[in-house]
Amino acid sequence: MAHKVTARQIWLGLGGNQGDRLDHLHQAVSFVRSHPQMELLRCSRVYETEYVGPGTQDSYLNACVEIRTRLELLELLEEFQGLEKSLGRAPDGHMKPRPLDVDILLAAQEEMVHERLVVPHPRLHERLFVLEPLSDIAPGEKIPNLGETVSELCAKIKRKDGSAVMLRPDLVLEPEPFGRNMED
Repeated sequence: MAHKVTARQIWLGLGGNQGDRLDHLHQAVSFVRSHPQMELLRCSRVYETEYVGPGTQDSYLNACVEIRTRLELLELLEEFQGLEKSLGRAPDGHMKPRPLDVDILLAAQEEMVHERLVVPHPRLHERLFVLEPLSDIAPGEKIPNLGETVSELCAKIKRKDGSAVMLRPDLVLEPEPFGRNMED
């Protein structure tokens, strides 16, 4: 007999640096809103960030969203990988330019280590381009195994990180109250 998965909060990182970057973020939000097993709870503000990694790439737009779902984490990963692929992301797109990248950052206080997915995201605490938008919607959320909140990690990395993460108040991901009620 399969066990029942309780709906829980998940925080996702969204980013992209190809094509209509804002439209791709909007498509990710629309995907969540229209999915029968997901509920969109909150969206961060939108940030423009320099590429962090080897070589050079165009700048990214980044945001974070908080959702509720009963999907298992690997099922959730598959759903978002399908969306990324539909928007043109190459299968071998790690550290390469991409229209949309969706990362599962946190799953309440759950931890998971699998060959396809590690939660919390293993580099979450190193990435200001993720921590800044995540602190908009989950500042007090503690990161399992680190014992620090999102806002504490964000403040710590801001003191030593030289990358440019710029708030884009002219770009809005989700301007109005929203959300369906998903019963537990």
